[in-house]
Amino acid sequence: MAQESSRKKLGFRGVIRNFTPSWFIITMSTGVTSILLHQIPYHAHWLDIISEIFFVLNIVLFLLFTLISVLRYTLYPHLIAAVLRHPHQSLFLATFPIGLGTIINMIVLVCVPAWGQGLAIFAWVLWWIDSVLALVACFHLAWVIMSNRRAELAEMTALYFIPILSTVIAAASGALVAGALTNTKHQLWTLVISYVLWGIGTPLSWIILTIYFLRLTVHRPLEREVIVSLLLPIGPLGLSGFSLIALGKVARHSFAVNDVIPKVAHAGDFFYMISLVVGIILWGFALVWFIVAIIMIVTAFPFPFNMGWWGFVFPVGVFTLLTISIGEEFEFKFFKILSCVLTGACVLMWLIIAARTVKRAASGKMFFAPCLGTDLFLKRDESDAMGPGKV
Repeated sequence: MAQESSRKKLGFRGVIRNFTPSWFIITMSTGVTSILLHQIPYHAHWLDIISEIFFVLNIVLFLLFTLISVLRYTLYPHLIAAVLRHPHQSLFLATFPIGLGTIINMIVLVCVPAWGQGLAIFAWVLWWIDSVLALVACFHLAWVIMSNRRAELAEMTALYFIPILSTVIAAASGALVAGALTNTKHQLWTLVISYVLWGIGTPLSWIILTIYFLRLTVHRPLEREVIVSLLLPIGPLGLSGFSLIALGKVARHSFAVNDVIPKVAHAGDFFYMISLVVGIILWGFALVWFIVAIIMIVTAFPFPFNMGWWGFVFPVGVFTLLTISIGEEFEFKFFKILSCVLTGACVLMWLIIAARTVKRAASGKMFFAPCLGTDLFLKRDESDAMGPGKV
């Protein structure tokens, strides 16, 4: 009771101090919802309006959360080290470039057609920034895994997928940005770097997926508080398929214009066909995780509401984007109808989770920073120094 009372009396500085990077998950989910409403089959003008409302809201939330984060680390500079040294909270830093990636995508889809090539250049500059941040987040993940040497596989967390997502969404954004650029050389370089980003994130996600699957099969079930994280593996699978198809579509044109791989006729068409095949394979792989995760989540319900609930929207959203892409390229009515159903589910989930988030934020219950006063790396070092069997 004392803890609940203290949270209600946080005040402005208390909110700032307890504002963690995980809040950017909201921008990820809001961004993917705006993209879904824009890309949904059987389109209507009113869907464009709702999509643009989500887009503007996403920009406002992103700028607000960025401002609060700057204030947090300005007023409490020691928290920078606390976050970076925390094995879980540090992974949420990757939600910043992911949220930025969703904004870049909507700039290309909405603003460039409306206001011209100047916005395409602006999106291109943002994409370079986003790509650098994504690479830093992904390499930081490798450092966290290698330096956080824990004996228990049971401590493996699905949060490891978040930094990987940052590179894959940068690849997807690169495909959309490249398609909007008129300079063919800029387009080609953006395309090639996007393939590299895809190559960094996608195979790494398969490695993490294998380890995570082993953790789920040989250790105790996940706690009810983190059961929603079962959906996170869908994220890199769905996003990898979506980004690869988007890259293939741009490569089909760019490779021909720039005479890439001159010894191979129609190299762009080859890349495009391969992307479609791999995209369908990844959709099937993601479908397995999706069904299993839903079954386990339903059987574990009810479970407490927390920031992790926002993990419902983004993974399902990128899986839906892949479904939309497959439906468009193959003209399969099944995929088009399914993508409409999934889009509706994502919007409904967003509305429910947003309402509960606002309610709990108003009471102060949403503001909690696990990294405050916690240094799990230091605890690990102390336990290692004590020797085995002493803890």
